[in-house]
Amino acid sequence: MNDASPPAVACRKLAKKYPDVLAVDHIDLEVRAGECLAVLGPNGAGKTTTVEMIEGLTEPSAGEIALFGHVWGRSRSDDQAIRELLGVQLQETHFQERLTVLETIELFASFYRRSRPAVELLALVALEQKRDAKVGKLSGGQKQRLALACALVGEPRLLCLDEPTTGLDPQSRRQIWEIVEAFKARGGTILLTTHYMEEAARLADRVAIMDHGHIIALDTPDVLIASLGAEDIVACEVDRVLDDADLRALPTVGEVMNTTTEGRSRIRLSVRDIGQALPALLALTAARGARLDGLVTHRATLEDVFVHHTGRGLRDG
Repeated sequence: MNDASPPAVACRKLAKKYPDVLAVDHIDLEVRAGECLAVLGPNGAGKTTTVEMIEGLTEPSAGEIALFGHVWGRSRSDDQAIRELLGVQLQETHFQERLTVLETIELFASFYRRSRPAVELLALVALEQKRDAKVGKLSGGQKQRLALACALVGEPRLLCLDEPTTGLDPQSRRQIWEIVEAFKARGGTILLTTHYMEEAARLADRVAIMDHGHIIALDTPDVLIASLGAEDIVACEVDRVLDDADLRALPTVGEVMNTTTEGRSRIRLSVRDIGQALPALLALTAARGARLDGLVTHRATLEDVFVHHTGRGLRDG
């Protein structure tokens, strides 16, 4: 890739304001050509609105969006060029259920000046055996694979996937991942929103975390995890309230989240050396005459990065 080439997506001061909320608050965002960027955020964070503006489905209140150097709304030729470069899979696609799978792909192919052969796409998404089946008879996973085939039919350079595997079983989810990875291996660029940390960790080169209309963290998964300054996470509940200061004083403890309700502490600690921190935590609870419940430990992950920045789990509202 020539360093002088424009990014796949360049958003400048992008904003979307509704009467009662500023959903996206003047963000700058770039997606590099050939990468997969995952946008994570709790419900209402602004991620879907951002992606819909990039896709041309929602009009921005302010700012500029360019795809491969073409600016949405600048001219009819720019808009047409963007549509030819873009493939979109929505959270839920409503197909004509009386058409067959093959007829559906051929219908979408007719929207483009050039398109990928329908039989090739059927093989790509493992729907050869369903080519003559009515869409209304497909399972949820099969419909999602059909939606992905329709997003790929115009041979896009940028593929936008909004929660592409929500509600799917693990096998169907992995089938979608393999298709997305094959697209990227051919040089394609991907903009992904997801509620699954495993999905983001597997597919994304970089991760953007959104909350309240802002991008609050953006980097590679490894760098984001390293930014916690912790190797492990310790989580537990204690049947009385413990002081934040006592928890921070424990050896190798970094970040402390201590939520107190009804005389109990719900604790989450980022630690650099669990061999030192865990015995000290047990000693602290014993010294306070407290009972420790539900102790769990795990290696630091993207989920922990998300909780660190937002104070919420990814699937929390």
